[in-house]
Amino acid sequence: MDAKKSPGSPSAAVARLRIAGAWSGVLEVELEAWTLPMLRAEVARRSGGSPDCINLICGGKVLKDGEEVRPLSQLGLKNNSKVLASVVSRDRGKALNEEAAAEAERSKKLARIRDAAKALAERHADGSLPVEDYNIELEDQNGQKVVFNSESDRRAIMMGLMLHANAKSLIKKQIFKDALDVLYIAEEAFSLCDPKFVEMIDNVPILQLDIVWCYFMLQDISCLSMAGIRLEKARKGFEHSHGKDSTRFRLLQAGRYAELAIYVRLELLEGVVAYHSGHFEKARKALSSAQAKYVQLQVSDEALSLLMGMGYKEREAKRALRMTGQDIQAAVDFLVEERARVARRREDDIQRQQQIMEQKRYGRTPQNKAVNLNKLNELVSIGFERYLSAEALRLNENNMEKALDLLTDPERNCVLQSQLESRKKSKVSRPTAANMLLRSRQSAVSGNNQQVDSNPPTHDQVGPSGAAADNHMDERDEVGQLDAGEEEKYEIERDEAMEGEIAKELTGDPLADYDIEVAKEGEALEEYFALLDSNANASSAPIDH
Repeated sequence: MDAKKSPGSPSAAVARLRIAGAWSGVLEVELEAWTLPMLRAEVARRSGGSPDCINLICGGKVLKDGEEVRPLSQLGLKNNSKVLASVVSRDRGKALNEEAAAEAERSKKLARIRDAAKALAERHADGSLPVEDYNIELEDQNGQKVVFNSESDRRAIMMGLMLHANAKSLIKKQIFKDALDVLYIAEEAFSLCDPKFVEMIDNVPILQLDIVWCYFMLQDISCLSMAGIRLEKARKGFEHSHGKDSTRFRLLQAGRYAELAIYVRLELLEGVVAYHSGHFEKARKALSSAQAKYVQLQVSDEALSLLMGMGYKEREAKRALRMTGQDIQAAVDFLVEERARVARRREDDIQRQQQIMEQKRYGRTPQNKAVNLNKLNELVSIGFERYLSAEALRLNENNMEKALDLLTDPERNCVLQSQLESRKKSKVSRPTAANMLLRSRQSAVSGNNQQVDSNPPTHDQVGPSGAAADNHMDERDEVGQLDAGEEEKYEIERDEAMEGEIAKELTGDPLADYDIEVAKEGEALEEYFALLDSNANASSAPIDH
């Protein structure tokens, strides 16, 4: 038997690998000590080739070098495993290594995206004091906070929406393979939420549609059967959330046609699946319906010129005309409402930023929560000093009754004041938060679409808000604040770069999911109508005898 002594300790368990192909024989190795490069080098030595030209396959899977070198045992190799060794050209071997490195990099980035979204959701779903200068909130289209039955539901929805927003950004950049991976994780996050709540919103049907769109753009015919199932789920989901013939959605949108582009894409993809399944009549019917809606979304040059003449930008003018069925007056009303909504949101941004800064001055509760400002205002309204009330709530985990007991007990109140005075004197000076406003909000069409918003204004947009916040905080400068030593206890390891990237993708625009240009959909409609016509002509052609 031809075997090589393994480099591990004599006591280590030795396994036998049966090699076939470029070299045939048995190798005795220590699965916990040997790595893939070592195995490849040994096979190359015995076959008289170069390690760069050796391709190893085990269990139907090509063994690839990852970024982290792992023992053979972690690659699935066991005693008596059969390994096929093939020789490839040096360029091919290099290409395989580069492909493996690229795949490892994709996997690493995907893990970072998942972990960052999970961390953001966990921090912003349970009332913890934000470590950032922004906050992620879930709201309906009217700006009201969405109430969940459980914190886990809130966290699942928040994570799903953040991941979905990230995937949409990748789709816009035409990085469809990466987008698909992120969409799968978002789908998993949504699956953890109460199904009764998920049925009320159309985010999940839109996610299903986005997954199939990625299949289509990647021209992945192997996903045809799964695409059909996903499109069925999407259509049922839209019917649940939008109502039959979109009646409920139109009511919420004041009669506007905001959802039209979504249905162009849905019916196009239904037609594509039907065509490749051999159901040509069904395909033509779906494509014809999509074509009719596509025509409705085409903006006339005259209408566009008229709105742009009023001072509106081309993109917002086109969006308004598509959303309102080309009605000029309705489009103007829409644009006025949009600008008013943005202005209100900016004011809310400034107010929420001031609240976060105030909460940071008060410090965290023992369970890492922020001081509840609503309860604080209640205590202040009945005559207690603000800084004492904040500290009472902080110490008692925002329990109103316990905070009142502390404040109304003269002896304990005196001790509390003494502690605050002592802390003020020993407090270490720290730099204040940057005067940058970053808002991460989550909007939802009530009973329909939910989205995440993080729309950081420019420095000019923020204007004097930083100074205003400082003036507003004059009284709160006296509030007890965690000193540097206490603050370190709450420091957590964060991927700030990836969290920041995710936050920037959150627009808070309740109509962003419906704002589709449909140019590619139009090209696809032409292509598949041509295929259908070609197929019909071929079927009706006379047969020469």
